[in-house]
Amino acid sequence: MISDLTAARAFFEACEAGAGWEGCKAHCTPDATFSAQAWALAEVKSLSAYADWMKGIMGVLTDGHYDLKCFAHDPDRNTVAACATFIGTHLAGGPIAPTGKTTRTDYVYVMTLAGGRISHMTKVWNDGYALKELGWA
Repeated sequence: MISDLTAARAFFEACEAGAGWEGCKAHCTPDATFSAQAWALAEVKSLSAYADWMKGIMGVLTDGHYDLKCFAHDPDRNTVAACATFIGTHLAGGPIAPTGKTTRTDYVYVMTLAGGRISHMTKVWNDGYALKELGWA
């Protein structure tokens, strides 16, 4: 069986590359849930919807990439946490015309696994800060 750390890392890399649900679903349970205390993600309740949301963001912040700070496994809780900074410039499409502004926004993925696949993910992120940096708010 694939380890929790390996599955979480594969999901993280695919999701952050904008692979969408098609590129992420092999690492997740089919009904994986999602939560975040961020207004930009208030309506997103499934991990499939979040993965597709990230795919959309990568089409707007076309130079988007991350700087990984920490990737940690808590085997007692079947949890993996990834801490990173996302960097992206609004160069195409989006909610308004491209602003050319860049965000450097910190975030954390807390991924709960079941049977070597992600069953739930919580994103900890200050969306208001990122949206303001991009000129969207």
